[in-house]
This record gives sequence, structure tokens and C-alpha cells, in this order.
Amino acid sequence: MSAASSVTAHRVAVIGGGPAGLMAAEVLARGGVRVDLFDAMPSVGRKFLLAGVGGMNITHAEARPAFLSRYGKRQAELTELLQDFDADALRAWIHELGIDTFVGTSGRVFPTDMKAAPLLRAWLRRLRELGVAIHTRSRWLGWNADGSLRIAGIDGEQAVSADACLLALGGGSWPRLGSDGAWTSLLQERGIQVTALKPSNCGFETAGWSEHLRNRFAGAPLKNVALALPNQPARIGEFVLTERGVEGSLIYAFSAAIRDTIETEGRAVVHLDLLPQTPLAKLQQALARPRGKQSLAKHLHRQTSLEGVKAALLRELAAPEAFAEPASLAPWIKELPLTLVRPRPLDEAISSAGGVRFEDLNAQLMLKTMPGVFCAGEMLDWEAPTGGYLLTACFASGRAAAKGLLAWLGDRSDICH
Repeated sequence: MSAASSVTAHRVAVIGGGPAGLMAAEVLARGGVRVDLFDAMPSVGRKFLLAGVGGMNITHAEARPAFLSRYGKRQAELTELLQDFDADALRAWIHELGIDTFVGTSGRVFPTDMKAAPLLRAWLRRLRELGVAIHTRSRWLGWNADGSLRIAGIDGEQAVSADACLLALGGGSWPRLGSDGAWTSLLQERGIQVTALKPSNCGFETAGWSEHLRNRFAGAPLKNVALALPNQPARIGEFVLTERGVEGSLIYAFSAAIRDTIETEGRAVVHLDLLPQTPLAKLQQALARPRGKQSLAKHLHRQTSLEGVKAALLRELAAPEAFAEPASLAPWIKELPLTLVRPRPLDEAISSAGGVRFEDLNAQLMLKTMPGVFCAGEMLDWEAPTGGYLLTACFASGRAAAKGLLAWLGDRSDICH
């Protein structure tokens, strides 16, 4: 008897209606099982839709080695998950839904209309055709003594019996959209070790900006700058000054390293290159030219085009004595130290690190101490920068956990027969 035919009579509960849970539901339904998906919110895919505001960055088109490196400490584990469903496979899956994609100049992949809603609508239509039953306003509260699932709905609590369940409950960074991390205590009550949830792809605070910088430049973007951390290659991009510190895509790319450094050392010093296309020697030569009666600010602007928020940040962070001689500012422009002292709170972050450890899961993403319970998505202990890496891994882990669940059901059915 094949695994597909042997699991047909089974009922599976999927908890969580984000990308990982929806992908798992699709794979399970195609595998022939009855799927009930439960989500606490009034509709599914809410964080997915919000991620699409301003442009739905679904994945990234960079070469595989660089793509996999974005998963940092969990690269080995994510490489295994992405073997079967990588960025190319994700794009092909989207195309099957009738949604075209294109690669932007940065390598990021978007739907042609840049929107998440049409993709989600097409996907939900497919899930309905496959027979997936979606139950919204249905919050999972853990397990009853007999192993059934506790589900609280608008009509009260019910006990749901299932042959297996797949948890895809997200991280803790978007409580208003359902990703509140409340599931951590439910697993810990069952003896599952959960790494504490931490902010990822988040902003950071300094010890405090001057009143001038805060009042004049909070919210201002610094474009075409380079950022570097010790023992890491510099990257060029942009970020934004905030009232308390910094945020934005260039900061997010380093957020894991910055956060971890703050945890171990109490602070993290990043170095900014305000003019990454201008070599130091050329900058020194330009600033050494006589400035006559020009103010230093005008001299900087005339010789280097440095002005506005970049000039203000230089004034904020460079040593006061460097301003006595314009040429002395060149090294500061090329390597301006910025000290960060704490990340912004978890509920402001784009995503979270921490969660269910891979060491507590088998190769099929089933909890080793809880047979029949599988985990997927952002509730696993991994993180990645923005740019499509987060979504790709959520899709891939949902697919992998669902395939593992089908194999587990098949094995049990074969044993029973």
C-alpha cells in the first residue's frame, strides 16, 4: 500500500494560517488527508498581506551559495529544508497560481503587480478546491489530557481530535496580527525547550542623540552608505535615523550580529562609510584644498558633496578636534563609529529569532518527545534578513514538515495493516 493511499482516512490539524501553515495545508491535502486549519485571527495571511505593503518581496534571485549564507548560524538546517523547495521552486509555484514574477535591480523577486492580495486570493481558492477547511477566530490553547487539541472559538472551547498536528504559529514580533509568541509557554509546559524569542530585523538605539540631530533629522534617510562590523564584510545600502537610533534595510542586514554583540559586550560599534565610492586618499586631497572664507560646512559640500543628514551625523560622531583641519575629517567620513546599545522592542521588529530548537526536532521537523506533532515556519529557531529570505524559508519549512507528517502517517498505517 502506498503512503498516499494509506493516509487517506486520516485527519490532520494545522495550527496557524501564515505562509508556513498554508503551504503545509496544501501539501497535506494533496497527500490525501483531511486538513483542518485553525487560526486565531478573523482571516488568514494577515502578516503576509502586511509584508506586501509597498511591494511583495517574495524571494531573492541571488546565487545559491550567497542565498544560503543569509541564514547565518542555522545555514546547515535551512539548507536541508531548501533542498526540495528553493527560490526557483517557489517562483514556479507562484506561476502555477497564475501570478507572474520579475526580478528587481537588487535581485529581489516580486509579483508583477507588486501586491500580496492577488497571490493570497488565488492560493486560498486552490486550498478550498483541495478541501482544506479553514477555521478562523479559532485559537489553539494546547492539549487536553486525552491528547485532543483545545481550540477556543466564538462559541466557546471545543476538543478537536486529530491523527497528527502541525504547528506553524509564527514568531513574536507582530502580536496585533497574531504572531504573539503565546505558544512558547504551551510547549514549555510539555517539556519542550524553547529558545527565548528576540527581535530580528529591528532598529537599534544609541545612548542618545543630541537635541539638534533628533529634532532636525529624525526620520531622514542616509542613502548610499556602507556599514561594517568587525570580521564581517561591509555592505552598501541605506538606513534611517530615528529619534532614538537607527533602522532600515542596511541595519536589518546586520541585526543578528549587532544584537548578539550587545548581549555579550553591552554595546556594538558599527562603522559607517558616508562616501563609499570615494577613496580615502582622494577625499583627503579634496579636503586639503584651501577653503578661503568658506565655512567648513560649505567646504565639505563643495569638495565632497557631503551635506544634510550625512554632514550632521559626521558632526555628531566625529571627534571635535577633527574639525580643526578639514583634511583630518577624511578618515572619519570613511570610518565613522556608531555605538548601539540596545535593540528596539520585539513587537516593533519585522521578525524574531529564537523558538523551537532544531535539536529537539527530527529530520522531518517532528518533536522528538511528542510523536505526531510537527513544527514549521518562524516558530523554529532561525532568522534571516529581509529580502525574501524569511518568506522562502517559511514556505520551505511548511512544505518539509507536511511531507514529514505524511511519511509518519504512512509508516503508522503500514504498521497497523
